[in-house]
Amino acid sequence: MTPDPGRRIPEATVARLPLYYRVLLESAEARVSTISSDRLAEMAGVNAAKVRKDLSYLGSFGTRGVGYDVDYLLHEIARELGLTQDWPCVIVGVGNLGAALANYRGFGARGFRVVALVDADPAKVGQTVADLRVEAFAELGTVCARERIAIGIIATPAGAAQDAADGLVGAGVRSVLNFASGVLSVPDDVSVRKVDLATELQILGFYQLRGANTALNTSRPA
Repeated sequence: MTPDPGRRIPEATVARLPLYYRVLLESAEARVSTISSDRLAEMAGVNAAKVRKDLSYLGSFGTRGVGYDVDYLLHEIARELGLTQDWPCVIVGVGNLGAALANYRGFGARGFRVVALVDADPAKVGQTVADLRVEAFAELGTVCARERIAIGIIATPAGAAQDAADGLVGAGVRSVLNFASGVLSVPDDVSVRKVDLATELQILGFYQLRGANTALNTSRPA
C-alpha cells in the first residue's frame, strides 16, 4: 500500500517526519514498544501538540493513556517517506564531496542506493569509488536509463551545477539533491532540495559569536 497522493501534508510536517523516524528508530533499538507524544516531542525537539498534529495527517495511530506503538509508527512514517521503496541514485561530480557521499552507507540503509557515479573530468572517468566505476558525464542519459535513476545528487563545483541539473532533467530525473552553491533553474515538475554547507556554517558562526544563550536548533522546523 502506498500513501494517498491526493492527501495534502504541510511541508513543515514533512520536514519533521525524519526527526520522528530517527527517534522511533532509537526507541526500537532500545526495545521500547510504545512511546507517548510528550516523550516523542521531547526527543525530537518539538512540542507535543505539534507531534500529535503532524501524526494526524498520517492517520490515527495513538491510544489515549498508552501512546504510539513504536514499530507500527515506524512503518507508517517509513512508508510515507518512501523508505519502504527502492530509489536508485546517481552522483554527478566525484570530487572530495561526491566521493564521500558515495562511500556513505547510511543512504542504502534507508532505501536510497547510489548505483552510479558520473564526472566530466576525463582523469576521473574509469576510476573506482565505493565499488562503482566513474562514468563520463556525456553518458549521463545512458546511465540514468540503464540504472532507472530516481534521484540525482549534484556534488559538482558551482559553475557546473546547472549543466548537471540540465543533464539530469534531460535524462528524465525528477528529483534532485543539490550540494553545489547557487540556485538551479529546473522545470516546475522537478523537485530540488538544496544542501548548502557553507551557509549552514556561516549561520552557526553568527550564533557562536553571540554565545550559547542564543543557540539555534535547526532540527526544529516551524
